[in-house]
Amino acid sequence: MKITIVGTGYVGLVTGACFSEVGHQVLCVDKDERKVNMLRANKMPIYEPGLDEVVARNVAAGRLRFSTSLAEGTEYAEVIFIAVGTPPGVEGQADLSYVEQVVREVAEHMSSYRLLVEKSTVPVNTAEQIKRTVLRYSRKDVAFDVASNPEFLREGTAIEDALQPDRVVVGVESERASQLLRAIYEPIIARGGGVFVEMGIASAELTKHASNSFLAMKISYINAVSRICELAGADVEQVANGMGLDRRIGRQFLKAGVGYGGSCFPKDVDAFVHLADQLGYDFDLLKNVRQINEAQRDHVMQKIRHELWVIQDKTVAILGLAFKPCTDDVREAASLYFVPRLREAGAMLRLWDPVATDNFKALYPDLAYFTDIEACVRDADLVLILTEWSQIADFGLERLRSLMKCPVVVDGRNMFDPKEMRAKGFAYHCVGRP
Repeated sequence: MKITIVGTGYVGLVTGACFSEVGHQVLCVDKDERKVNMLRANKMPIYEPGLDEVVARNVAAGRLRFSTSLAEGTEYAEVIFIAVGTPPGVEGQADLSYVEQVVREVAEHMSSYRLLVEKSTVPVNTAEQIKRTVLRYSRKDVAFDVASNPEFLREGTAIEDALQPDRVVVGVESERASQLLRAIYEPIIARGGGVFVEMGIASAELTKHASNSFLAMKISYINAVSRICELAGADVEQVANGMGLDRRIGRQFLKAGVGYGGSCFPKDVDAFVHLADQLGYDFDLLKNVRQINEAQRDHVMQKIRHELWVIQDKTVAILGLAFKPCTDDVREAASLYFVPRLREAGAMLRLWDPVATDNFKALYPDLAYFTDIEACVRDADLVLILTEWSQIADFGLERLRSLMKCPVVVDGRNMFDPKEMRAKGFAYHCVGRP
């Protein structure tokens, strides 16, 4: 089938590349000419393992193209996926201006039936606004449908998630829309890609926010438990393992640390709280999830203050700037909390990350960045671990201790065993462990 994807950000580019990988003809449209030229030259605007190979393979096969013309995209395919950004507004609500702009322009260029599919994360009932916009701006009396198809991609494993999803959720109102989406996803489902779940549009729109908010809640829950573990002398890792063996709970997202970040969880929790407020429901549970996440970073900062006493003129090496491994995404990353606070306190910062440095440097260009861990930790008074990169685990504890001025490690990701760290001579602070 022919498919148009509008937006070549994280969701749009991965979705378009993977649709072409299973045999569809895909045109990805983005108004950013610089980004389109990069993609035509097989240069990825984001870091995602394996994405460059998938894009190159399908461009060479003629199944994947890039354009800056939404008019061309509207004419090209019967099915148009909208995958533009929906950044948070001032009060936490999703900014839908990019979605509205795309819908308005598509409506102006439609000359025959089109299915407009929400792929961007949008609040419930956005489909109704899309319908109104199409009817208002369409220059011809043509039939159309609107559908919802929320994405559940995880940065770092997005290709696998797109080609072998747990489930494909679609919200539709017509048999025609249902058949088109089933045809698009048939080759993915056929290769073991989970189940195809069809529901009403409002339910599909709500599923994305409900899913991400629940996962954020699991993280905040185990972080709250970690605080109790520290006070009681228990080990949160052991508690989480004991909990996770219950199939009703599961071990995933029960990892204590410095809290969740990234482009999805913080934004989606805020948007869900704002949506609930608009509908007249006080979602106190999610407000507490957000507060616990913020408090966890304050708690780890206190561990740093405790060890350094006076932060002024102390050398602090920060290992990990991305919000999680295998991505260069620094949005809402823990590093964005700790760097300004340590900097304000007078610390001399040394920063390392294997892929996220350029994105972080765009925000803080005047800091000291290092391409290898050894140079970063040399003569450090304290090492702060914020991303659980495998390079950190593989570096070697004796080597680390020999390079540091003071063997003090604050581990925001519980990467090491406390007993081993003490045996190696470190003052070691982690999360939720005695």
